[in-house]
Amino acid sequence: MGDLNADFVNPFLLSATKILKDMCFVDTKIGKPYIRDNIDNDSVIIMLGITGQLRGQVVILLDQLAACDLASKMIMMPVSEIDELSGSAICELGNMILGNAATVFSTKGLAIDITPPSLCIGKMAFMNVSKSICVPLSYDDDKVIELNIGIV
Repeated sequence: MGDLNADFVNPFLLSATKILKDMCFVDTKIGKPYIRDNIDNDSVIIMLGITGQLRGQVVILLDQLAACDLASKMIMMPVSEIDELSGSAICELGNMILGNAATVFSTKGLAIDITPPSLCIGKMAFMNVSKSICVPLSYDDDKVIELNIGIV
């Protein structure tokens, strides 16, 4: 089951595009997927674990511009930096995306649970336990949300 094919990636993409549209009022364009070995940049990262019949993690990576924009839309007030309130909103966005994906998987007969999100902000580098597929989602021509899906 550790194969990363469309059956395992599509529920996350469907959920991300739906939640971003419903909660943040943005229409995203799905970019070309690629394999990512590690992350080394200055970003806002939401990490959520997956347990149950599938195991792994999803790392949602946003640049500061996209993170502040999405947080602004969620809390309905301008956000210029990720603080406790806006960070909480971004984490909840991750919860909603993965919670929705868990529902999609359940309709396919796969039961998964998700761990609480961890939020990391700033310059960082880490390696995934397994290679992950990265699918960029873009909106407004200059904002990118990367879904990094790693199933082991």
